[in-house]
Amino acid sequence: MVGVVLIAFLAGLAAGSFATAVAHRVPRGISVAFARSECPACGAQIAAYDNVPVFSWLLLRGRARCCGARISPRYPLTELAVGLLFVATVLVYRHDVAEAIIGLVFVTVLAMVTLTDLERRIIPNKVLIAGAVLCLAIALPTDPSGVPERLIAAAAAGGILFLVVLAYPAGMGLGDVKLAATMGLFLGRAVAPAILIALLAGSIVGVALLARHGASARKMAIPFGPFLALGGVVALLVGDQLIDLYLG
Repeated sequence: MVGVVLIAFLAGLAAGSFATAVAHRVPRGISVAFARSECPACGAQIAAYDNVPVFSWLLLRGRARCCGARISPRYPLTELAVGLLFVATVLVYRHDVAEAIIGLVFVTVLAMVTLTDLERRIIPNKVLIAGAVLCLAIALPTDPSGVPERLIAAAAAGGILFLVVLAYPAGMGLGDVKLAATMGLFLGRAVAPAILIALLAGSIVGVALLARHGASARKMAIPFGPFLALGGVVALLVGDQLIDLYLG
């Protein structure tokens, strides 16, 4: 099992590095498959040995080799976070390979949308569509009887957030609606606690900002995607247990 955990962690580091690349390139219209890695500061190509997850950042002390520009710590932090989530997912779903793979794809998608929403206040459709296609491509042959539940969960989660958008359009966007629907595909019934956790976490942050900044906090734009991602991770790892606890 130690070997499996190590492989999952290393794969997670690579997936986290890929997630940061996608989050940077997709909103800017840069090819993910064909474009070489470039320094955002000077445009110089980044060598493969300077692109090793976490370790390159540490060896370079957070500075680009080409021009000395500062490299944001979000890159190694994202890589580490995804690596640890890969390990947790593999441990939770160690008896179901298909669900484990779906969970790993889900974690990677959540990392991508969290980064893009924090930086650009958008949730790219391309990322959500790719994630949904991969989820169904794995679920259809391995668990066809569970696909209707996934589709119902997607419709319910997206529908609930769509009603929230209609009621309060300034507080949430359609990108959040589409993310919630995509989460329903991945999580099935466990999307229910995911949405509740996201709304609760967002409300807590909103109340804290109001307490600190007063009425001016109402004008602050807070991306909701990261809260949905938080709920999605919790639901992926313990969502079914939370539902059983509530029903029991």
